[in-house]
Amino acid sequence: MLTSSDVQTRLREVPFTPFRIVISAGTSHDVYHPDMVIVGRRFLIVGTPSTEEPSQAELVTRVSVLHIAELQDIPPVLSR
Repeated sequence: MLTSSDVQTRLREVPFTPFRIVISAGTSHDVYHPDMVIVGRRFLIVGTPSTEEPSQAELVTRVSVLHIAELQDIPPVLSR
């Protein structure tokens, strides 16, 4: 079982490696920047980046830590 500390460890890695939070229901949330996730003891607030300004969240989703099935590495987005 994954914990909020596991997510926090991934967010603090240097250099940061983008990752996917896979939820038990089958949905997922891609994290390309550590500022897009707020970690609570029992939940995460995951921001979805705005298409106009990727450093700002367009919307947020609350995720229960109990429902995190997996953290997967994903390739970084290359800047143009």
